[in-house]
Amino acid sequence: MPLKILVIDDERPTLSMFRLMLDAYGFEVFTAENGEEGIALFQEHAMPIVLTDIKMPGMDGLEVLARIKELSPTTEVIIITGHGDMDLAIKALGLDATDFINKPIRKPALDAALRRARERIDLARSRDEDFAVRVRDGVAVIEIRGAVNSGSEARLRAALDEARAASAGLVLSFSENTSINGAGIALLTQLLLDCRKSGTPVAMTGLSENFRQVLAMVGMTTLAPLCDTEEDALASILTEPRSTP
Repeated sequence: MPLKILVIDDERPTLSMFRLMLDAYGFEVFTAENGEEGIALFQEHAMPIVLTDIKMPGMDGLEVLARIKELSPTTEVIIITGHGDMDLAIKALGLDATDFINKPIRKPALDAALRRARERIDLARSRDEDFAVRVRDGVAVIEIRGAVNSGSEARLRAALDEARAASAGLVLSFSENTSINGAGIALLTQLLLDCRKSGTPVAMTGLSENFRQVLAMVGMTTLAPLCDTEEDALASILTEPRSTP
């Protein structure tokens, strides 16, 4: 299903240009000639991406941005500005606009803004599922799909608490596409140390080869074995003698 996008601009030639370009990109395109009409369309169709001109008669782009964020905080709003409107663009970013692009619209700038909007949408969708907990063969498995960084701590600790309540052992099952930055390594190391202190056996599996090398280099594999498959990780947990904290 194509991604919906709404363009709000009081200039009809600009709307026609956007429709042609965005249709070619595969979007389902909606257009509005003023802010009030745009808000009505948004309430009906809930587009995940909105492009709005910043200077329009009646409801201007900043008002549109504020209203859309009130209705749907996760919607990505790209502001269309004219040259000399940098102060308004900065104000829009302060209201959580995704980006701004200047008129006349240039394809590289539009492409970059749309790419950032898509990345933010994908990130928002993944946050609800990036630390999913399930139980397999009596062992709790935390599926780690998203990026692990400083912003992951609360969600990862909540998943760890849920997993430890369900089982005496734990497998960290990383997606091959998982990325881990320096703060994420420090966070994971501390969690593994906490598990060791409490006597909770842990094994790890998954990750790309690059990240496997990183975890080995920083010593995380001395705290928990890094197994080739989830089955191997489960076997490691099930055969490990339980220790008393």
